[in-house]
Amino acid sequence: MVKIGMNMLLWTGHVTHEHQPHLAAIKSTGFDGVEIPVFDPSDVGHFRALGAMLDDLGLERTAVALIPDEAHNPLTADPAPRAMALDHLKRVAECCEALGATHLVGPFYQPLGVFTGEKPTAEELERCAGMHRDFAPFARSAGLTLALEPLNRFEAYLLNTIEQSVAYCQLVGEPGFGILYDTFHAHIEEKDPLAALAAVQASGFLHHVHISENDRGTPGKGHAKIRETITALKASDYQGWLTIEAFGRAVPELAAATRVWRDFFANPEEVYTEGYHHIRECLAD
Repeated sequence: MVKIGMNMLLWTGHVTHEHQPHLAAIKSTGFDGVEIPVFDPSDVGHFRALGAMLDDLGLERTAVALIPDEAHNPLTADPAPRAMALDHLKRVAECCEALGATHLVGPFYQPLGVFTGEKPTAEELERCAGMHRDFAPFARSAGLTLALEPLNRFEAYLLNTIEQSVAYCQLVGEPGFGILYDTFHAHIEEKDPLAALAAVQASGFLHHVHISENDRGTPGKGHAKIRETITALKASDYQGWLTIEAFGRAVPELAAATRVWRDFFANPEEVYTEGYHHIRECLAD
């Protein structure tokens, strides 16, 4: 069964009980669940309480995580940041388990906006893969399916394409470790986004899908191949999440990292109501 989700980064990088009205509105629109950022994993109890609130609302959840900064960079030759990256992700997994999340997704392989000026080296890929191999058993014990998100070249350099990401998952070689396909990033980096989608499905690594417009605004109001993506997923009997990801300027650090310098929609309600109905329309075609 396909499920439709809404990423809470449209409003905040840290969901609390103050966001209950937004969550209730998302539920009343028809969404099956929400994607919760787990950027600060210092308080497991917070995510346990949040999970209870989401249970009361009848919302399922996935979670999104990042590598917070260069002090946690798993690509470096210095083992200390790699150890800190692993410790960070272990705490994230604990929070996800307390939250009741089924999937952990996102670019949790390098800090956003950090570049060397060169393409990723074999050594960087192996260092990162080693950290992920150590993390994978903790994720499995927390009941998490993992989905790494390749980003466009202006935000990251380790993984930009589906081809790179499939090769990386093969390098990691751990069960439950897969890929998030994002229509925004594919629009930028793939020569043929639909061929890339078919390739990740054929690889067996497709674990999650982000529905994101070419300007990061309201799905269906731009020219990313959203309708074509949903049509292809439906034809292949995809059984997973279609989660809307849109960004405004509510989270300054994330807006800076994702280069969001202007407003792409009139208000958040437009994004989740019109986006939801656009996905439903595409599924019904």
